[in-house]
Amino acid sequence: LVRLRPRPLRVTCFVLDVHLGALARYLRLLGFDAFWRNDLDDATIVDVAASEHRIVLTRDRGILKHGRVTHGYWLRATDPLAQLDEVVRALDLGGGLAPYTRCIECNGELEEVGRAEAAGRVPARVLAGHERFRRCAGCGRFYWPGSHQPRLDAIVARARAVAGAASG
Repeated sequence: LVRLRPRPLRVTCFVLDVHLGALARYLRLLGFDAFWRNDLDDATIVDVAASEHRIVLTRDRGILKHGRVTHGYWLRATDPLAQLDEVVRALDLGGGLAPYTRCIECNGELEEVGRAEAAGRVPARVLAGHERFRRCAGCGRFYWPGSHQPRLDAIVARARAVAGAASG
């Protein structure tokens, strides 16, 4: 693989089949645009991929055989973290990692906000303990570093390590 540019010319974004909800959340954690809903049928996945230039991620080879799918990847792993490793490695995603910039629930972009914007929207004890928050521009959900932060940081570190090993 010879890279002629430091970054790809376009943004990498995905559409995932209904069986890959946990992987979608992990990709969003890493900052990737990952369209997923638990009610998507194959035709809708193909339509979204074609109209929005998304890469199809699936465990169903049949979707990838559709003539309108131009970019796709068939996942071999069944464990969500192993799937994340597989996608990061196979699609060389290391250069596109932007952790904590997308809502893991709705895929919206996160924006930094201060304590005033979070008042009344987060628990009082959380408001007292933090200065900065992130708010989803799509669904309005608020995020802050909580007790789950070390687990999320470990997932991000794991993805960076996989990306580094893949490019080295």
